[in-house]
Formats: sequence, C-alpha cells, structure tokens
Amino acid sequence: MFIHNLKYSLKVLFKNKGLIFWTFVFPIILGTLFKMAFSNIENEEKLSVIDLAVIKNSEFDNDFMFSEGIKMLSDKESSERLFNVKYVSLDEAKKLLLDEKISGYILLDEGKSRVYVNKSDINSTIIKFVVDNIESKKNLYNVIENYSISHDMYDKYYMFISNVSNEGKVMLKDISNNNLSYTNIEYYTLIAMTALYGGMLSLFLCNKHQPNINVVGKRSSVSGIKKSTLIMSNLLASYIVEVLGIFVVLSYTLLVLNADFGSNLLLIILLTLVGAISGLSIGVFISTLKIGDKEKTGVLIAFTMFSSLFAGMYGVTMKYVIDKNIPIINKINPTSLITDGFYSLYYYNTYGRYMSNLVILLIISVLLITISVCKLRRDVYDSV
Repeated sequence: MFIHNLKYSLKVLFKNKGLIFWTFVFPIILGTLFKMAFSNIENEEKLSVIDLAVIKNSEFDNDFMFSEGIKMLSDKESSERLFNVKYVSLDEAKKLLLDEKISGYILLDEGKSRVYVNKSDINSTIIKFVVDNIESKKNLYNVIENYSISHDMYDKYYMFISNVSNEGKVMLKDISNNNLSYTNIEYYTLIAMTALYGGMLSLFLCNKHQPNINVVGKRSSVSGIKKSTLIMSNLLASYIVEVLGIFVVLSYTLLVLNADFGSNLLLIILLTLVGAISGLSIGVFISTLKIGDKEKTGVLIAFTMFSSLFAGMYGVTMKYVIDKNIPIINKINPTSLITDGFYSLYYYNTYGRYMSNLVILLIISVLLITISVCKLRRDVYDSV
C-alpha cells in the first residue's frame, strides 16, 4: 500500500503544471535574469581598493589595534590591500563623503568606532564588516588582558579562534578569478529559495489528503489506509520531486550559468539534500494551520520571499543589517543557513561553519516534521 500511494502521489505531483513550474522552471528563469542583470554590476564592482577616510584624533592615535589594523589593510606594498585611506579632520571627511570622493569614513568616539556612508553598496558593506571584525578582535584582547593571560597564550588562543571561526584575513581576501561575486551570492540564495519552494509540494499533498479540505482526503479517511503510511508516502513523494527540481536548477547554474560553488561537490550535494528536507518540513508544517488552502499557499510564498530577503537575495546589505542587529533571525532562517553553507564551502578551508549550518537545518527540519506529523495524524483521526 505504501508503494501504491507513493506512485499515486508522484503521478499527482508531476501532473500539476503549477507545481512543476515553480519547482523546475521559475528558478531557472530567475537564475537567467540574475545572470543578465548582475553580470555588468559584477564587472564594475569587483573587489577593488576602496577610498576611505579616517578621522585623525587622539582616540585613533591611542588605539593601537585599530590604527594598526587600518594601516595593514591600506598598505600600498601589499597584494591584499583593501583601502586607500585619507587621515583627515571630521569636517574634511564630511565634505569628501558629500562630494562622493570616498565610500565612507570612520570615527572613533568615546571608545566606539562609528562608520558613516552615504549609500548602501558593496563598498559600504565591506567597510562596516572590517570595522566589526577589528572591534571583535579588540574585545577578545581586552577580555584576555583582564584575566591576565600571557601574550604567548593569547597568540595561541587567537590563532585557534581564527582557525575555527575563519575570521582571519581569509575573510577579506580577494581570490582573483575565484572571487566570490554578486552573481554567485545570488545563485546560492536561488538554490536555497528553490529548496523552500519545494514546500509547495508537501503542502499540496498534505492539503489534498485532509478530509476537511479535499474530496480525496475524505476518500482516504475511509479507505482503511494507515495514517502513518499515507503521511510518509506523501512526504517521500514530495522529497523525490523536490530533490529532482533542486538538482535540475543546480546543474543549470553550474553548467549553463557558470556559477562557482567551489570544488567540494559531495558537500554541495549533501547541503542541497538537507536543504530539500527543510523546504519539505516547512510545507508540511504550514499544512497544519487552521486556514484555507489558498491562505496556506500565501503564507508559504510570503515566508519564502522574506527569508530570501533576509538571506541577501535582493542585496547583501540586507543580510548584513540583519546579522548585525538581529542575528538570531538568520541563525534559524533556512534560506540563510543554506546560503551560508554554500558561502562557507567556497570561502573557508575548514568545515566548522558549514557543519553548524547543516546541523541547525536538520534540527529545524526534524522538529517541524515531528510536530506536523503528530498533528496531521490527530486531525485525520478526528475527521474519521
């Protein structure tokens, strides 16, 4: 009976033109539009030396770690130079920013570093990111100093932290032809969004077999099919179609659009498989809501759009703002976790961050599926 219902569910899914469009066709169209829209931006905004002003005051002069950090990142002799720095007064910096001769300026005031920019673009995001990283290193150093840890021990601990969290200079490194571009980031979020769109498949099947929504559900409730068999076969059918859709889109982005996901193909595949489970779990969970069929679909689409927005699909600045001010959102946002998983595979030479994203995705998925299955079984039982 399980195999029979699995085949039936697969047949129903493949016959639904709307679901096939959103699962297979729409992501490919969107990816093609990304390629057309962002290829020119990528060429114009490829990581280059950024014009930056630093307010020359007593606080900056006395802050050794901050001043040395800026000096290192603006060293004209370094191949990894990031900034072209002008040391000026506050009034001069304001005028330079107003005249758009710099991307931003940094002011150290009352022990805090403040970044001022006049627009949100990749340069302003990089400046803010660098300042945040320097501040985090300062805080770490101050904590260790307060506990009277030796400098030798600090150096060892700092190296350990850098290796584990990958917040060392690799975070700022332009890796030439393999540089992580605007377009690649969009492709990462595209795959993540495709995984969440797969939730439409599980939502559709779950709704179809609910007696209070669909006539098929009424027939199923009196057919003698075990509730667990019905639910699990629907979940498996949804997962098969969802995985197939993700791999079609992934293959298209890799082979046709020339997206760069890094060289670790097995871990890329593993992340897509887990991402598909997360999309499936969200669709199943939404199917348990006590609202109409169309309303459930609207909730799923809205959730997918907002989660993609927070993950940086419509601009990396939004992701930075969320990570900086409300970090918990993207720590449990499936789209952000999948995107960050691809990002960490591409950029880092250790797998701590990747595995963390993977584990959180699995926990969220198992939790949502468990709650949903229990509720669906009870609802079906109550309707018989």
